[in-house]
Order: sequence, then C-alpha cells, then structure tokens
Amino acid sequence: MPPEGALLESRTLRVEHLGRVDVLDKIKALVMLPDGIHLRTEDLSRYFEVSTGVIRQVTARHRAELAENGMRVLRGSDLRRFHSDMVSLCNADKGESYPQAVTQLTLYTRRAVLNIAMLLRDSDIARCVRTYLLDAEDDLRKGYADLDRRVTDVEACLGGVGVALRELGPVLNRMSYRLDSLDRRLDATNRVVAAISNRLCEMSADIHRVDARVDDVVHQLRDLRRGRKRR
Repeated sequence: MPPEGALLESRTLRVEHLGRVDVLDKIKALVMLPDGIHLRTEDLSRYFEVSTGVIRQVTARHRAELAENGMRVLRGSDLRRFHSDMVSLCNADKGESYPQAVTQLTLYTRRAVLNIAMLLRDSDIARCVRTYLLDAEDDLRKGYADLDRRVTDVEACLGGVGVALRELGPVLNRMSYRLDSLDRRLDATNRVVAAISNRLCEMSADIHRVDARVDDVVHQLRDLRRGRKRR
C-alpha cells in the first residue's frame, strides 16, 4: 500500500479514488448547502479545520482538476438564480438561513471535496481521509487475493476430481460391459423359463387327456364285468 502522501503527488492515483465520496462522512459529517449537493469555501474550511485562505490556495493551484470534478464559480445571473433557489429551500425548511455572496460564489460537489482532501497537506482531517482511502483499498486487495486463492484451491480440487474420474473411466467401462453381459444372460434365462413354463402347460394338458382316457377304460371294464355277471 502506498503512503497517504502519494495521493498528494499523483493525479492518476487520485483519479482512482474519486468514486469513494462516502469516505468523507465516515471521517467527519459534511454540512451541505440547502440543496444537499454543494458546499462553499467556508463549509470546506470548517470541515477540514483550516482557514479559507488555505482552501483558496489549493483551489487556485489545481483549478482545472477540481473543475473536472464538480467545482464551479457562479457570477451574475447564475449567482442570482442560485441564491433565489437556496432562499426558497431555506423558507421551505422554515428556520434555516442562507448567507448570500455579493459578486461570486465558488461551489464544490462531494467529488470536488474528496479531490481537495487528496490535495490538502496541512489538515489532519484530509490526512485521515487519505489514510482511510488507502486502507480500504488495501483491504479490498487482500479480499481479492483471498478470493483468488480460494478459487485456485477450488480449481485444484476440481483438477483432482478430473484425474479421479479419468482413472475411474476404465473401471466404469468394465462394469458397464459386465452389466450388459448380465442383462443378456438374464434375458436368455427368462426365455428358457418361459419355454419351460409353456412345456409344463402342454404336459398338464396331456396329463388331463390321459386321465380322461383312463377313466374311459375303467368305465368300460366295469361294464364288461357287469355283463358277465348277468350271464
């Protein structure tokens, strides 16, 4: 993890962290203008616990960078329209007051405030913001590294499973062949049993016919005996 001072020197590094405006309220509560979007130089002075002159110096040195991140200066009709909107919001909230600038007003968005936190050297609050940003990034990197390690472990396990399946392949093939052979033998046995069953049925019919013939012979013999007795 780079030191928090690295953010002071590297614009590229600052750009990487400009999306983390949530960090500002984690360090200290931001007091916004009634629109809930903008802050003035005085508001930044109170937040960073430095003079307004220090804020203006940082703004002057990095005006282009801050303008890209939401800082703007209002004059003339734009300023009057903004004052009117703020006064209306204050009246709607009943009780809030809004001090009006005379000739111009510099406004900052949360993104611009975070940008200043990464540029302001002589502020403990700004240092805390920078440290928090880099600590959070370090924690995120550690989280990604841990996730990557777990994914690697899972892949290794799956690789072992693949090897085991390849080794089991021939065994499973042999078992499948034997099961097919058993199925064929079972089919043959079923056919033999069916044939035997049919033969038994035929034998039963033959036995019934023999019994009937024997009964006929017995009756004939009885009749012959009776005829002889009568003579």
